[in-house]
Amino acid sequence: MPENTSVNSSPKLLDQVRGKIRLKHYSIRTEQAYADWIKRFILFFDKRHPRELGAADVEKFLTHLAVEGKVAASTQNQAKSALLFLYREVLEIELPWLDNVERAKAPKRLPVVLTRQEVQAVLSRMEGTQWLIASLLYGTGMRIMECLRLRVKDVDFSRREILIRDGKGFKDRVTMLPAALASALREHLQKVKALHDQDLAAGLGSAYLPYALERKYPNAAREWGWQYVFPATGISTDPRSGETRRHHVLEQSIQRAVKQAVRNANLAKPATPHTLRHSFATHLLEGGYDIRTVQELLGHSDVSTTMIYTHVLNRGGRGVTSPLDTI
Repeated sequence: MPENTSVNSSPKLLDQVRGKIRLKHYSIRTEQAYADWIKRFILFFDKRHPRELGAADVEKFLTHLAVEGKVAASTQNQAKSALLFLYREVLEIELPWLDNVERAKAPKRLPVVLTRQEVQAVLSRMEGTQWLIASLLYGTGMRIMECLRLRVKDVDFSRREILIRDGKGFKDRVTMLPAALASALREHLQKVKALHDQDLAAGLGSAYLPYALERKYPNAAREWGWQYVFPATGISTDPRSGETRRHHVLEQSIQRAVKQAVRNANLAKPATPHTLRHSFATHLLEGGYDIRTVQELLGHSDVSTTMIYTHVLNRGGRGVTSPLDTI
C-alpha cells in the first residue's frame, strides 16, 4: 500500500480536519467528536485513506453502527455529519445522497419534568456556585453550556436580562434574569472580580475569546466584561492555543452535583441539569404563557420542538379529566 494512502497519513488528515473545523468556528467538543468518528471510520476499513473510499463505504460504516453497534439515532447522525464534513469540507468530494443507510431508530420519548415542589427539593439540597448555576438553568431555561459560557458583559442587572450568545445553531437570544437570583449573582460576581484581579496581578487573567476577536481586540481578553461568570477554580492550558488561562466550570461537576441533589431528595425521576430546562418550559406553559414566547426563550428554531412540552403539562393524560374523577 502506498504510504500516502496508509494510516501513517491520518494524523496529517486529522490536522486538516481540525484546521477546517476551527476555520468554521465549530466548538472544541465538535472538533473532538468529528476527529474521533473519522479515525474510527479509517480503522474500520483497515486504515485505508478516505479518498479510496466512497458513498457505499460510508453507508456500510453507518449501517454497521446501527445494526452491529446498536447506537442511538443521535450517535449515528453525529457520525454521518462527521463523515460528510470530511468529504465535503476537507477532501472536497461531494458524496451522493446516502439512501441505503440502515438508520438507527430514534425513540419518541417525552422529556423528564419535575414539579415545582421537586425543583425546590433539588435546589434546596445544593449550595454555592453549583446551586446558583442550577437555579439559573431552571430560572432562565438555558442549556448547561450556555450558562457556563456566560460572560460578565452579557448579564444586565438593570434590565433584568441575560444575553445568550452563540447558542445552539449559533443563534443569540435574550432571556430573563430572575429577580430572586439578582442579589446572589451580584455577590458571586464580586468574588469572581477579586479572583480576576488576583490573576491579573499574577500575569494571567486572559479569557478565551471566540473567533478572531483576540487578534482584533488584543487587550479584550483581560478585560472584566469578557471574563466567564462561572470561572474554574484552577488554571489550565488551552488545548488549541496552548495558552495558560482560567476556563469556565466544567459541565461534569454540575451534572454530578444535580445527580447527588436528586438522590438526596429521594426522587425516583432520572433528573439531570437539562431536566431543569424542561421544567422551566413546562411550568411557563402551565402558568398561561403562550407557546411562541416559550419558544423564543428556549431558542427553538421551530415551534414544533416546543410543542412537546404541551404533552407533559401537569393535567393528566393530554389534559383530559378521567371519567373516574367525575363520579
